[in-house]
Amino acid sequence: MPRKRALPSPADDGSLSDVKIDAPVRPKVELRRSGRNLPQNQRSIREEDRTREIQGKVLGLPDHDGDPHNMADRKENMKEGLQMAIEGLARMERRLRKATKRQKIKIEESNVDGATIGPAPNEPIHPESFKDTVLKRTQQDGRSVPAQDKDVNDVTAGVEQDGPYTEVGYANDVDEEPAERGAARTPPVNSNYLPLPWKGRLGYACLNTYLRTAKPPVFSSRTCRMSSIIDHRYPLQDQTQPEHALKNRPDKTGEPRKELGDKFVQALGLANARDIVKMLRWNDKYGIKFMRLSSEMFPFASHNLHGYKLALFASEVLAEAGKVAAELGHRLTTHPGQFTQLGSPRKEVVKAAIRDLEYHNELLSLLCLPEQQDRDAVMILHMGGTFGDKAATLDRFRQNYATLSPEVKRRLVLENDDVSWSVHDLLPICEELDIPLVLDFHHHNIIFDSSQCREGTHDISQPAMLARIAATWKRKAITQKMHYSEPCFGAVTPKDRRKHSPRVMTLPPCPPDMDLMIEAKDKEQAVFELMRTFRLPGFERINDVIPHERDDESKPAPPPPKKKKNPPKRKRGAAHRDTGDQENGGEEHDVPPPQGKEVSDEDFAMGGPENRVYWPLGKEEWLKPKKREVKKGVMNEDDDEEF
Repeated sequence: MPRKRALPSPADDGSLSDVKIDAPVRPKVELRRSGRNLPQNQRSIREEDRTREIQGKVLGLPDHDGDPHNMADRKENMKEGLQMAIEGLARMERRLRKATKRQKIKIEESNVDGATIGPAPNEPIHPESFKDTVLKRTQQDGRSVPAQDKDVNDVTAGVEQDGPYTEVGYANDVDEEPAERGAARTPPVNSNYLPLPWKGRLGYACLNTYLRTAKPPVFSSRTCRMSSIIDHRYPLQDQTQPEHALKNRPDKTGEPRKELGDKFVQALGLANARDIVKMLRWNDKYGIKFMRLSSEMFPFASHNLHGYKLALFASEVLAEAGKVAAELGHRLTTHPGQFTQLGSPRKEVVKAAIRDLEYHNELLSLLCLPEQQDRDAVMILHMGGTFGDKAATLDRFRQNYATLSPEVKRRLVLENDDVSWSVHDLLPICEELDIPLVLDFHHHNIIFDSSQCREGTHDISQPAMLARIAATWKRKAITQKMHYSEPCFGAVTPKDRRKHSPRVMTLPPCPPDMDLMIEAKDKEQAVFELMRTFRLPGFERINDVIPHERDDESKPAPPPPKKKKNPPKRKRGAAHRDTGDQENGGEEHDVPPPQGKEVSDEDFAMGGPENRVYWPLGKEEWLKPKKREVKKGVMNEDDDEEF
């Protein structure tokens, strides 16, 4: 049997391979023409010599005929081997870079951001089946996934476009338009009209940045995962103590009970609903009378398995929030998510959409608002995808809309979007079905009917068009509302322009008594920016925050300092030697203990006595305590001289 070998073998590109042969190799045989079976060596003599030569150069071993004690030869061989290995790695890196570059070029030419999801190259693409596949991976049991899992819209947005379908997507997919083509589009035509003096209401959506960063935070979108609901069906390890993330968790060895999981998720919803009152009073103090409630206020309330009715446990809390809203004259609305689509060809999606609309209607109804405020509490909905055929999608919407309850129909309004449906697409069906239409200026600048208007606010704000939109609201005696936002600075392509900027710089050409929802990332700060820019009512109440300091939160008293003693005085003389205090080490001075700060619940997170609630653009970290900075040691001159 041949002996074991442990020799490296050269790769195809000349680089070294770390293959080590430890197992014995059985000799192979070769059938000669003469008919004799002769054993064939494991490698040819030339191959073995080449292998040993490389081994010697890499490991610094001597050649067969070399002197093993010649250190100079060994070092030279080692240098040559290392150089060969480095050159091999460099070749591998160059090949990898070229392959990556070729792949990137193919992706750019195919107008796809990441060609990792989709059918096989030779498989015919069916738009609806591809959409279904993506949604199946992102929806859970027919219900919208939580907000943190909703990035699938970036994938499915292109599927819902009109136009001929190619091997990689729709031919006129506006999502993947190159920057050069987006920059070369016809310049927008904007109106120079400003709705001043302003008499309407400005609002923001769902979250207040100032209250969210308070301690404890105030917000209404606490949520969880379905796995947390299932885990909390088990009793706690110690049921006499509150839950702790490490010390007192659900005991999965016990018997699960569904009511325990429901109690856990419902407690999150109650905490969200209680914070509405604080948000309403905060808004009223600073002149804001309009707010959108978070759709995630009661997590998974419309889920087909984990769903629940709000009236069983949240009636009192929501009624209290509605009472405050009625007292302050505050308008409240909701906006179901992007997966709530009544025009979908999938029955399970339509069923989930109807459940979601019923949940939002129950939420608004339990506020028990006065008649007009209750009528103004609408649910804004997008039409959703086109699914390859706008006319068929509109027909499905008509059929599914007819099955809705009268209460849901009374609150439902449609909004033009920035992916598929323009104002001119939705206005006819809104007039047909008696549904109010929300005009979103930002969405209109991205998706519009170029045969009837131009990009910008000028054409869409003409009196005839605004009158048609307003008429859809007046038929139901609902106060009209509009949406306004702006793209981020430097955005060129339609996909980039969809992203909302942190703040807006101007007002749209809307009627001056409009309820205008400002959809910006900085939420209430974007409203403050407009109030300060145009000197709108209430701007004088708003003052800048002090960086990293808040005067509207309770602060515990710091630990008292240690008592200090005066050093004993040593004086000559017998009279001083008899002093008892000096013998005991000197006098003790009482230092007054430091005082903490108590803030009442009414004044908590309300801006303090000076109303410091405005933070400049890009300075949201000012709302939080300053991070501790570790000061690095500085070398003195003596240390510097040593170096």
